[in-house]
Amino acid sequence: MRRVSVVIADRHPVVLEGLSKVLGAAADFNIVASCNDAASCIEAIRSLAPDMAIVDPAMPELAAARILSTVNSENRSTHLVFFVSSEDCELVFSATPVTCSIILRDTDSEALVQSLRHIANGHNVLPSTPSESIVSREQGANSENGLTALTERERQIMRLVSEGLSNKEIGRRLNTTDGTIKVHLHNIFQKLEISNRTVLAALAISQHDRATAPREKASQPGLSPTSGER
Repeated sequence: MRRVSVVIADRHPVVLEGLSKVLGAAADFNIVASCNDAASCIEAIRSLAPDMAIVDPAMPELAAARILSTVNSENRSTHLVFFVSSEDCELVFSATPVTCSIILRDTDSEALVQSLRHIANGHNVLPSTPSESIVSREQGANSENGLTALTERERQIMRLVSEGLSNKEIGRRLNTTDGTIKVHLHNIFQKLEISNRTVLAALAISQHDRATAPREKASQPGLSPTSGER
């Protein structure tokens, strides 16, 4: 089994210890470096080329900006995951490129590991606030029902939005114009009674997680779809 290499960087030793314990208990992750400042995190990314880096954006010395600049300017393949507090979530979310992911610090360990697995599979993950609170607040009771009204093309676009692709990138992927994608998105927003692609991406991720959870559980050793408690 391929293990996902991870660099963790946080100003709080207790957070580093907690992340180490959580990911250390997951067989598919391997922490290759633990850092408490931006400089050591950047050095680890350069020398170890990890699959992902879980970063505290509130570290001193403009850590988030420096690390992000390093990854982008040097074309590093490392996926940045900003590990943020609830009070900083909206600020970080509004300033974070679509190529990065955000996870809240108060996410429980099981959800954290699931989110990181989602990232390791090539997807972006939004903060728990959009995926839970914002979705619950803005989508309304009709969004779940509205999902059944989406066409197959609209579902494709929804999945691609959750991967962080722009309208032009989606258009190229589906061999159509970005103007056509805008029309599709307008129709999707109306059907789901939502107002932006952030909520749409959160819905797509939550749908994906619900769909894959039963399969992952069934595939665990010793478990089968028909096994029950005794």
